[in-house]
Amino acid sequence: MRWQKVVTFLATVVLVAVAAVALLPVYADHARLGLDLQGGVMVRLEAPEGTSDEDMRGAIEVINNRVNSLGVTEPEVRREGSNRISVELPGVDDPEEAVRAIGTTARLDFVRMDTNEIILSGNELEKAEGYMDQETIDPTQQFGVSLRFNSSGTEKFAQATSEMVAKYPDGRDPNRIIAIVLDGNVLSAPFVSTPITDGKCQISGSFTSREEVSQLALLLNSGALPVELTMLEKRSVGPQLGPDSIAKSINAAIIGVIILAVFMLILYRVPGFLALVALTLYAIILAGALILIKTTITLPVIAAFLLSIGMGVDANIIIYERIKEELRADKSLRVAAEAGFKKAFATIFDSNVTTLIAGIVLIIFGTGSIRGFAITLSIGILASMFTAITFTRFILNTLVSSNLITNTKFYGA
Repeated sequence: MRWQKVVTFLATVVLVAVAAVALLPVYADHARLGLDLQGGVMVRLEAPEGTSDEDMRGAIEVINNRVNSLGVTEPEVRREGSNRISVELPGVDDPEEAVRAIGTTARLDFVRMDTNEIILSGNELEKAEGYMDQETIDPTQQFGVSLRFNSSGTEKFAQATSEMVAKYPDGRDPNRIIAIVLDGNVLSAPFVSTPITDGKCQISGSFTSREEVSQLALLLNSGALPVELTMLEKRSVGPQLGPDSIAKSINAAIIGVIILAVFMLILYRVPGFLALVALTLYAIILAGALILIKTTITLPVIAAFLLSIGMGVDANIIIYERIKEELRADKSLRVAAEAGFKKAFATIFDSNVTTLIAGIVLIIFGTGSIRGFAITLSIGILASMFTAITFTRFILNTLVSSNLITNTKFYGA
């Protein structure tokens, strides 16, 4: 018996087991759960037919800015087809507020009442910020939104206000009003008392809460949607459904792993145990890769994870069946193990590559959950090939070289 090989073999098994126990809670803490696992709201929006790619990209960017500003955990905004946008907001506290923030056009215009001319638009707005004035006794002036324009907006606003003050000497002349219009609705219509040359002004008089002015500031800061979007679907997922789905998925995984372990141990004995060790390492690699690339964990992703585990087992079965054939041909254990891996390599490689090609096609042309399924499956295939061809070969050859177990009956022959 070669004790160095025995120690290497045992240390490898223990190291994989320790890594699994240590990394499991870390992975759980960093997992990005999708809508179907933690609840939330899904909204599907549609732009008019013929909307350009540039406008669709602009709409997606604006919506991304809005949902990120809402503080939603790991939102997902993606394009579907040529003119649809899907928005998933996991774990939202107020779905209705989120939906309003997503779909509001938020076109802001400053209009002169004497000429009905638009002085400037929200595109020239540099920053909007909600405020609360605790010193005022006028309830209509307690809440408001302060605005700061960019250089071109400042210049236009200064020119217009200076012209109006000079043209209409009476400070209460209706022609001195600049209407502040959001999406066609007049938010405020203040008089211009003096020329405003510093590019700063305030909207007040129509707000009743801090939340209301904060919401408006959010919409203005994120910009206006370049196209009008129609809401096709709004679906809420209750928070109780997520834990239920997770519990059922975990139970299914546990039952499947137990059945798989019993099958492998009965049919292949020692190699079956090594396959379970390799699958543990495989699961560590795959889960780590999904966390690293910040994959949103959904039920299709979990399904792909479990499916790829089955594919990893399949690779081990091909190898062990080849080894059993060599042992039946009266080959020594060491020769049989080496020949088994060599003869199984082509079969494993071909089967995994064909599946990988299908996965890549789904990644390129698929959307949403289909793409998540394909990404998980493709990463799983690569991890499976590594563990089956490299790790399993290393640990089996180490065991055989140690002479710890030499009876071929323990290798399934």
